[in-house]
Amino acid sequence: MFYEHVKEFISRSKSISEQNLQVSGNIGRLAAGFPSKYSGLKVKVSFGQGNWARITWIGFLAEGQAIQHGIYPVYLYYRDIDLLILAYGVSATNPPDIQWRINDPQTIGDYFRKNNISASGKYNKSYVYKVYSGNAVDESADNDLDDLIQTYKHFFNRDAYKETLERITSPAQKAPKNTTMNPLITRAIEAINQSGLLYSNQFISRFVISLMTKPFVILSGLAGSGKTQLAIAFAKAMSADVDNQVCIVPVGADWTNREPLLGYPNSLDNKTYVFPESGALQLLLRAAKDKENPYFLILDEMNLSYVERYFADFLSALESHDKIPLWEGKADSLPHKIELPRNLFIIGTINVDETTYMFSPKVLDRASVIEFKISPEEMETFLKKSPHPQISKIQSALKEYATEFVRLSSSDVKSDMSSSKEILIDSFKQLKLVNAEFGYRSASEIGRFIALSKSLAGMTDDEAIDAAIVQKLLPKLHGSRKKLEPVLKALWSMCGTGNELDMNLSADTIPNVTKYKLAADKILRMYKGAVNNSFTSFAEA
Repeated sequence: MFYEHVKEFISRSKSISEQNLQVSGNIGRLAAGFPSKYSGLKVKVSFGQGNWARITWIGFLAEGQAIQHGIYPVYLYYRDIDLLILAYGVSATNPPDIQWRINDPQTIGDYFRKNNISASGKYNKSYVYKVYSGNAVDESADNDLDDLIQTYKHFFNRDAYKETLERITSPAQKAPKNTTMNPLITRAIEAINQSGLLYSNQFISRFVISLMTKPFVILSGLAGSGKTQLAIAFAKAMSADVDNQVCIVPVGADWTNREPLLGYPNSLDNKTYVFPESGALQLLLRAAKDKENPYFLILDEMNLSYVERYFADFLSALESHDKIPLWEGKADSLPHKIELPRNLFIIGTINVDETTYMFSPKVLDRASVIEFKISPEEMETFLKKSPHPQISKIQSALKEYATEFVRLSSSDVKSDMSSSKEILIDSFKQLKLVNAEFGYRSASEIGRFIALSKSLAGMTDDEAIDAAIVQKLLPKLHGSRKKLEPVLKALWSMCGTGNELDMNLSADTIPNVTKYKLAADKILRMYKGAVNNSFTSFAEA
C-alpha cells in the first residue's frame, strides 16, 4: 500500500523548517527510507535541494524519463496550504520530448486560478489528476495512483513512444541532428490531443506529413478505429470557414461512374449542368478561387464501390495535372474543364470486410496508406476512461497555419534518398519477384516524405524510412502463402530484426535491435495471415 508512504511523506514535509535543513545532510536523511521502485517505475522523493522546499514531491519514472526532462506521475505537496496533488507531471527544467495525451486537460495553474488559490507556480504546467487535503489521504489514494500509473505505462507501450524512448536513451542517437518540430506539426499534435482522440504524436505527424507529401491519403483499418474522426478533426482544425472548406462524402455502394462527385450535363438542356448532391465539385470550384487556403474532400468508406469507376478522373489528374473535362456547354459558374487545385487535399477512409472491394495497384500507387490498429492495451484504456471526442473544441484551431500548410505542401523539396537508397533497392528486388515493385513516382514520393519528416517533424532517418516502407511499399502486397512467404521473410530480415520470421513471435517480442519496427510489425502480421489462411494482404479485416 503506497498511501502509507504518502502519509509519511506529508508528515516529513510538515516537519521541514528553514533551520533544520540548513544543517548539511538533513535533506538527504528526510528522503531516506522510501521505496526506490513502485509498480515497475523508479521512485524519486525530494524535500528540497540545498534549501527547504515549499513544494515537495514524489515522482514515478519510466525508463528514459527524468524529473528535469520528461513526463511522469507525481505527487506534489504544497506545504503552505496543506494540499496534495496527484498530477500528470511535466518537467519544468527542460521541455519533454513527448507529451501527455489527456482528455479535458487542466493545468495546476488553471486549477489554482479557478479556485482562487495562491501558491507557488513552479509546477503550474503539470496537469491535475486528483487533489487531496493533506489530512485526508487514505487507502483510496492507492486506486488513483495505480490508475494513473496504468495510463502512464500504456502510454509508453505504444509503438510510437517505444521508438521515441529508444531514440532518447540510445547513446548513438541522444542528440539527433534535427529534433525541432515545425510549429505547424506541434500545434496539430496539440489540437488533435485536445479533441480527445487517441493517437500517438508520431502517428499524427505521419498523417500531416503524408498530406504534405502528396494530397491524397488513404486511412485503412478496423471499422470504428478513428479513421474518419482524424480526417474530420484535422480538416476542421485547419479551416477558418469549415462549411466552405470541408466536404465529407459517404461513398455509396452503387457508385458506378463519376457523377456522384462531378455531376453531369443535362441531356435535355445543353445550357445547364447538374451539380452533384455530394458537394464535391462545388468544393473544387471554391478551392480554385481561394488558392492560399486548404480545402478538404473526405471520402468515407471509399471502397464500398470500385474506386476506379467513380474516381478515375481524380486519379489521372493527380498525376498528369491535366484538367478534368466537364461539359461543352456555357455557363459563367462552370468552365468546360477543371483542374484539381493544389490546395485540395483528398482523404479517403476504407474498412475491410466482405462488403468492400480491394484497391488496385493503380490506386495504391497514387496515395499514402496509413493503417489504424488497436492494441489490447489501447482498448483497455478506452474502456476505462471512456473518452468522448469533442472535435468542435478544436474547430479552426490551426487556421493561422493554413497558408503555411498549403505553401509547404506545394513547395519543391529536394528528395532525401541518401540513407534510404540501399533499403529501397533491396525492397524493389524482392517486390519485383511478386510483381509488386514500385516505380519512379513512388520512389520520388518516398524521398519527399523522408525529407519533410526529418525537416518538419524531427524524425530520424530510420523513423522516416520505416514509415515510408509501411505506407508506400507494403500496401501493394497481397497473395497466397506460396507466393509471398519468401518475400515476407526477406523483407523481415531487411528490417534489421536479427532473427528468423516465426509464427511464435508477437509484436511485443519484435527484437529491440530491429531497425524498422513499424514495418517488422506489419510484416509479422501479414506472415501470420499467410500461414493461417494460406492468403494474406496488407488490408486486414
